[in-house]
Amino acid sequence: MLGCLALLSLPVARAQQPATLVLAAAQPGEPLDAAAWIARMRQAAIERNYSGTFVVLAAHGGMSSARVWHACDGQSQIERVEALSGTPRIVFRRDSEVRTFLPQERIVRSEMQRAPGTFPALPQASGVLPKRHYQVQMGGQERVAGLDAEVLSFVPRDAWRYGHRVWIDRASGLLVKMQTIDGEGRVLEQAAFSELTMGVPLGLQSMGRMMDDVAGYRLVTVATQPTSAQAEGWSMAENLAGFASQGCYNRRSLAPAEPAQPVLQCIYSDGLASLSVFLEPYDVRRHPLAPQALHLGATQVLAQKVGGETWVTAVGEVPERTLRQFMQALRHGR
Repeated sequence: MLGCLALLSLPVARAQQPATLVLAAAQPGEPLDAAAWIARMRQAAIERNYSGTFVVLAAHGGMSSARVWHACDGQSQIERVEALSGTPRIVFRRDSEVRTFLPQERIVRSEMQRAPGTFPALPQASGVLPKRHYQVQMGGQERVAGLDAEVLSFVPRDAWRYGHRVWIDRASGLLVKMQTIDGEGRVLEQAAFSELTMGVPLGLQSMGRMMDDVAGYRLVTVATQPTSAQAEGWSMAENLAGFASQGCYNRRSLAPAEPAQPVLQCIYSDGLASLSVFLEPYDVRRHPLAPQALHLGATQVLAQKVGGETWVTAVGEVPERTLRQFMQALRHGR
């Protein structure tokens, strides 16, 4: 939900309170289904001007925070996210172009991404039916960052995905707080605005100039070429556990000081949660022999050698069992 790759670079922290989500069958008369609520939150994040500070907390005890500015003019949008903890970095996103400024290394990484940006962005997924996988339960109203918010629970209908409790600004529809909850009712991760200003007069042109100013930095371009798993010699699931394919891309770094390593990224979503599968040539100098597993709040990471020559990494805000299903569904050969 918050962007798997972004969360991998953000340390996270202990959630402050327990929560309980109970699997339940759909009931008649739900005010809006899951897809309608998701669409409302996504549009608000795209079409509104806002600035604020958000904090990410996770159950393992870490915490991170960042300052975000978002501006739009009805046709284009641009955001600036500055990390306030961890490694210094500033990320600009202008439509699909992303530039990450790393002041300590004096490097700017530039790439095109279809994946959502930082909180409160949500994925724009095609070929998905969220109401098949989540039931929406209304939970009253609370105040978050000084705003009146509706509280909703997206309750999973199966064990392939986590539950989510969200707080949505009543006036704008913007997502202002979110908890990711496992099957035991534990809060794995929480992201929320600690302060938020809506309708701020932000200028696209001035933010664009900041994004384009790379003086004193080395610009590293990551080329991204649309492709398919089949075209790259792999057979992968098209709609496994309700996660529909959102496209595959060949990614290759063009940094002069680095060898160009081709990486195939395939993105999947169920309309609310997302995961990615990365495939790259196995390199004994960079990759271990044994399979690897990592848990970062709600983000799970599995990595292992497949077929003797390929290193596969699956990353997603989903249960580990879901990533294992994707690993097992991989087949080499057209």
